[in-house]
Amino acid sequence: MVSITSLSLAILLSMVLVWAASALIWTVLPWHKKDYGGLADEDSALAALRPQNLVPGQYQFPYMTSAGDIKDSAVRQKFEAGPAGFMTILPRGVPGMGLNMVLSAAYYLLVSIVVAYLASRTLSPGADYLTVFRLTSTIAWLAYGAATVPDAIWFGRPWSSVLKGLWDAFLYGLLTGGAFGWLWPAA
Repeated sequence: MVSITSLSLAILLSMVLVWAASALIWTVLPWHKKDYGGLADEDSALAALRPQNLVPGQYQFPYMTSAGDIKDSAVRQKFEAGPAGFMTILPRGVPGMGLNMVLSAAYYLLVSIVVAYLASRTLSPGADYLTVFRLTSTIAWLAYGAATVPDAIWFGRPWSSVLKGLWDAFLYGLLTGGAFGWLWPAA
């Protein structure tokens, strides 16, 4: 069995590689630039929402307290008239990137630790690069990408956005697998 502490360097390297790749993907590369669209009359929409004093959180409209509410004709009419959707409200003020960058790094570290745990319980010291790479990259890809699919199924996230997220996760998985394969302890 491989100890997780012997994988510390692989854990840290994979976290740093994924963090750097994520930063490049979201700030430099163009493929996420059109994931979000603007409103046709943003000023009017914001003016209509402002008096509601929405606190940060997730909102559904038309709002239903249970799935049974869809049987109510008034609720059905609201859906028919549209729009219907989900909305996330952020705290007021200019968003800061610092905390989000730290939280992203913490998440990437957590995924790397889980990858290390599963690989350390599955593979022996001295396992060949390709075996380590296959297992760890697959675990990382699932950890980074699988949760995006239900967002499209249940919450209307565009499939194009989900597919781009799965592609990002694939790249993160390759980087993670490469780090673990390279730094896997010898027998």
